Amino acid sequence: MQPLEAGEPHTIGAYRLLGRLGAGGMGRVYLGRSAGGRTVAVKVVHPHFALDEQFRARFRREVESARRIGAQWTAPVLDADPDAPVPWVATGYVAGPPLSQAITEHGPLPEHAVRTLGAGLAEALAVVHGQGIVHRDVKPSNVLLALDGPRLIDFGIARALGAAVSLTSSGVSVGSPGYMAPEQIRGRDVSG
Repeated sequence: MQPLEAGEPHTIGAYRLLGRLGAGGMGRVYLGRSAGGRTVAVKVVHPHFALDEQFRARFRREVESARRIGAQWTAPVLDADPDAPVPWVATGYVAGPPLSQAITEHGPLPEHAVRTLGAGLAEALAVVHGQGIVHRDVKPSNVLLALDGPRLIDFGIARALGAAVSLTSSGVSVGSPGYMAPEQIRGRDVSG
């Protein structure tokens, strides 16, 4: 965790921010605390995205998708304001590193850990798909290693199966190229 920098907010919604957990192309994630003392992760989008209605629709979908999955396989959504001047979402804090960080710092996982992780991710994806959602960006940085099993995060490009409206153009691939299914790279349906 990094300390808050000058110009960064000290509160978002009802949450007091304690430090910055990370940052990416879409925004920043802060460690926060509720008035009742619960530790949370608060994702705040970059202000320039707040002006983009398509982005707001996608962000709203991310929040709705994560709420539908439940806490066993994701960081549970506790609060959100996709209509705020700068949209944000607060989730339960998952104490555990991303899979990508664990591999970078400690090397390949032992075989038994890979089997356990694979089984947990398969179960998580079955629940996600059972709710009619395709994540579309499963990759090591979107898998948190909690003590009781993996957690999928970042539903920012998830799509509801059978959704009549797509937020991406036909024939356009969305996701992280190194982790995409061949049909996803080709811009084809990935609901299969």
